[in-house]
Amino acid sequence: MKRAVVIGAGPAGLMAADELASAGLSVVVAEAKPSPARKFLMAGKSGLNLTKDEPLDRFLAAYGDGRGHLAPMITEFGPEAATAWATGLGQEMFAGSSGRVFPKVMKASPLLRAWMGRLDGMGVELRRNHRWTGWNDMAAVFDTPDGPTQITADVTVLALGGASWARLGSDGAWASTLAGAGVDLTPFQPANMGFGVDWSDKMARHFGQPVKGVRLSAGNETGTGEFVISARGLEGGGIYALSRAMRDGAPLYIDLMPDWDEVRIKTALNRPRGKNSLSNHLRKVLRLPPEKIALLMEWGDGAREADALARAIKSLPARHTGPHPMDEAISTAGGVAWGAVDADLMLNARAGVFCAGEMLDWEAPTGGYLLTACLATGRWAGRAAARYACSRDTAR
Repeated sequence: MKRAVVIGAGPAGLMAADELASAGLSVVVAEAKPSPARKFLMAGKSGLNLTKDEPLDRFLAAYGDGRGHLAPMITEFGPEAATAWATGLGQEMFAGSSGRVFPKVMKASPLLRAWMGRLDGMGVELRRNHRWTGWNDMAAVFDTPDGPTQITADVTVLALGGASWARLGSDGAWASTLAGAGVDLTPFQPANMGFGVDWSDKMARHFGQPVKGVRLSAGNETGTGEFVISARGLEGGGIYALSRAMRDGAPLYIDLMPDWDEVRIKTALNRPRGKNSLSNHLRKVLRLPPEKIALLMEWGDGAREADALARAIKSLPARHTGPHPMDEAISTAGGVAWGAVDADLMLNARAGVFCAGEMLDWEAPTGGYLLTACLATGRWAGRAAARYACSRDTAR
């Protein structure tokens, strides 16, 4: 029986193992941590957003520059297939009003338990606390609590994750090993991350407050949503959706009142103010909540007259100090360059070794796109690895 080793027990690695075992190979999954899929479980703590129910073209557009590379894989395993897969593991799924798809229990753990049970039933062996350190000729080498060990296999799937959330297993340490093996890499960058702000002391009372009902824009990207004012800066889904453009240097602008045009705002501001402070006037005539008023005072460059205030309310420049550290990002860009793998995701520099998941050079916003692509690339690499192993038999 042909043998496969999958290195990394996240969603991409487990999906590759599933495909390899289904094809009849003996499969070992080597995981650096004491338990599998730690980042997957963390993602499911606040509701596992598995995928998004939307037309395929719109879904693929979320991957930006990576769309062309990922399209074949996601076309075969997109939102419908991901939902059906989870349902097949006994999880009742539902789509929210935004189209985001979740398990009804809103947790990742039941899905993972069912999946691990399926893999165990197929004979997949999970080896914990096995940190991959490279190769010794044809054998994969691992550091373990009992000392170095090696696993020899006919095919290997690397699913080592990106470079964020190191404590959960994605530390990017594998990059130097692959670079030493002649694999072309794209430098890691944070994705879906918050941004630092040097707030004035007056903002402290608003830390932790969500800012809702705004329109955000950075470069060519725009979106409506919300974000959170944190002690360290700006966090939340609205910021994450524009984080790539912001990371690449585009300034962020906030429309605090997207449902009102500038003329309407100006007209309201020109009402008699009397003895009201500016903050009270903004609250009364525009119904602005305290957190929006605070941001306007923080970044409005001292605007006091109706014209300047209206312009600032419609296009408030958010002054930030750059992305939070990469290890705090939800995901990362960069990794194994697309030119370093063939159409089957096999490394050009090492035959029989395939890559999957976030370690490949792609990025996507939150909202189900990340998990779907990890599952789709894991499935693709697992199937290709199985074909490769079988073709070697045929060639002989």
